[in-house]
Amino acid sequence: MKNGVKMLDIANKLGVSVVTVSNALAGRDGVSEQMRKKICETAEKMGYKPSNTKSEKKKVSLPKTGKNVGILTSERFVGARGTFYWELTASISNQLSQINVCTVYECVNAENEKNGILPNMVTEGKVDGVVVIGQVHRKYIECLSKLTIPVIFVDFYDNRYKVDAVLSDNFNGGYMLTDYLVEKGHRQIGFFGTLNATSSINDRYLGYLKCIMENDLEYRIEWIIGDRTKQGVLIDNLQFPAEMPTAFVCNCDETAFRVISALKTKGVRVPEDISVVGYDNYTVSSICIPTITTVEVDLTKMAEVAVGIMAKKLADPSYSEGRRIISGKLIEKESVLDISGSYTEERLNAL
Repeated sequence: MKNGVKMLDIANKLGVSVVTVSNALAGRDGVSEQMRKKICETAEKMGYKPSNTKSEKKKVSLPKTGKNVGILTSERFVGARGTFYWELTASISNQLSQINVCTVYECVNAENEKNGILPNMVTEGKVDGVVVIGQVHRKYIECLSKLTIPVIFVDFYDNRYKVDAVLSDNFNGGYMLTDYLVEKGHRQIGFFGTLNATSSINDRYLGYLKCIMENDLEYRIEWIIGDRTKQGVLIDNLQFPAEMPTAFVCNCDETAFRVISALKTKGVRVPEDISVVGYDNYTVSSICIPTITTVEVDLTKMAEVAVGIMAKKLADPSYSEGRRIISGKLIEKESVLDISGSYTEERLNAL
């Protein structure tokens, strides 16, 4: 080697065999995770360089684990035609398989979630880590937080418990959507979402509220409308206020789709009469008529980050990432009407 560091040097330094060093650096079985970590760290400090490909370098920092990870989702997020979380689950599962980690999926029913009953794959020790996708009941979170295996939350968090989480930039996304409507001339803007149903909805609402406050816009409590039951299930019979705003920020595309459908049944046109925006840029935003202006969540990046954190935690259970925020971007479609010209004309007439 150009730098003169060989596997034999690492083995002598740690008092282990060259075979043990080779297995550890190549990600093969037969080495404890603690020893593997120690060997990889020593190799890096000594300046050891693998002689072959870049993929071999990758194995030093992210060895193949050959382990199992459970993916849990609440049943309320499982829709008949598929949901945003199905795609996220598939992406996480596919990326885990690339590092030789098998996944076991389970949908948690409402009763077990409420009572904090964990699935057999966890209680019987069949998995080495757990990824929870989508908000679950706090009692369930409490049970998960006590596990000795790695746990990661995806698309939600709970400030009461110190559990690593990967999230969309919900606060900024809610602000971005509201500010977009303000730029289009809207001054009366409502929000559709049950505020405490999930941490994501709550943060999107807070972003909406910040924009309302910054622009000194009218805030009406009747314009903040719930879209879910106490169990977190989306409701079909959406309620509208007697006096309507000119636009609604919806906490997700599915709700935006339902809002647009409900408005149509009342003879209200979108966007001619009321503008509507969503969040996620999931399939439903493109099949809706009109298509829904939304914030796109980077599912691939969220999955990539979640898998990267889980790999580190599997190698070292004491590793903690904290909270990772993944930025989104505004996607303009057809559900917003630009009324800035009429607003300017109205102000000039008032003057």
